[in-house]
Amino acid sequence: MAERARKIGATALHSISDIAKHQRIADNSEDTVRVADMLRELRSDNRELTRFLRVTHEVCDKYRDVATASLIENWIDETERRSWFLTGNRGRPRGGTRVDKVRGGDAE
Repeated sequence: MAERARKIGATALHSISDIAKHQRIADNSEDTVRVADMLRELRSDNRELTRFLRVTHEVCDKYRDVATASLIENWIDETERRSWFLTGNRGRPRGGTRVDKVRGGDAE
């Protein structure tokens, strides 16, 4: 994506601090996260990412940047698939598998 940004005359992200400055989806720095909360947060983050990608796609259309728009269309498809998957898997994992148990947290 940085290559595409430079090609159209924009400035690409250039450092970790620059990425952090432009970050729009908040990190979760908790030591443990309940499975249901993790799935809910991932679903929400993917939906938000889809919205950001759609806005960026509109900018590409405005400037007739078909190549970047094509990349973004693939990413939109991927985020929509993840959102759908995360929506359909709300319950506790089968077979007694508990992510929190491995990390020492409280399970649902």
